[in-house]
Amino acid sequence: MQQKIYQVDAFTDKLFAGNPAAVCPLEKWLSDETMQNIAKENNLAETAFYVKQGDEYIIRWFTPAVEVDLCGHATLATAFVLFNYENHTGDTIHFQSPRSGVLSVSRHGEMLTLNFPADELTEIALTADIMNGFDKIPIAAWKGKTDYLLVFEHEDDIREMTPFFDKISRLKARGVIVTSKGHESDFVSRFFAPQVGVSEDPVTGSAHTTLTPYWAQKLGKTDMTAIQLSERKGYLQCKYLHERVEISGRCRLYLTGVIAIE
Repeated sequence: MQQKIYQVDAFTDKLFAGNPAAVCPLEKWLSDETMQNIAKENNLAETAFYVKQGDEYIIRWFTPAVEVDLCGHATLATAFVLFNYENHTGDTIHFQSPRSGVLSVSRHGEMLTLNFPADELTEIALTADIMNGFDKIPIAAWKGKTDYLLVFEHEDDIREMTPFFDKISRLKARGVIVTSKGHESDFVSRFFAPQVGVSEDPVTGSAHTTLTPYWAQKLGKTDMTAIQLSERKGYLQCKYLHERVEISGRCRLYLTGVIAIE
């Protein structure tokens, strides 16, 4: 069996930046074991699989270690593939996730916009377990549906931070978002998720479902710019719609290929 595969750099306007994701168009679902093995073999933060069903697409995401509830950059990459290489007509794509419900992506020139559910945040105490994960001290901590959100005083704290992955991996969460106000953007962030096999994710769309409502409240604005300060960097535009958020960015195709599955 031969399986088509694409690799796309998401949340960037140039190659070798942003967050790479693999995208596999399917006519019918492969076994969970096969999809997990493909994701492990790809060794990217996420591999997305989709099956067309009527006027929408059922989508699932796998890290090299586990299936996850939501992935922004791989959804953006999947929409990019559908718009440009898999003959989707129109400027809106409707995805259905078994774990996260209805998701959509719209096209405005080269800019693609995710419409995702906004996260719900609860402020929590700064415990030793949380603070021991990094060499910088946060000023506040919040908990969303799947991630911790740690707030820091300065952008330099985020850029220069050293994570201690062995300690982060003990936290009961998908991962940890660290953030501060930005110098060239409204806010900056990084994302660490050794719990699911991703030590540091280059650009994390789903984390911005948490970051957007937080910074909208703090900054008193609904339209914001964001930079994820990984080595590869990612650039996002975020809009707070209360129960939903819009997260926009560009993509670039890196490769197309075929997987030989016995």
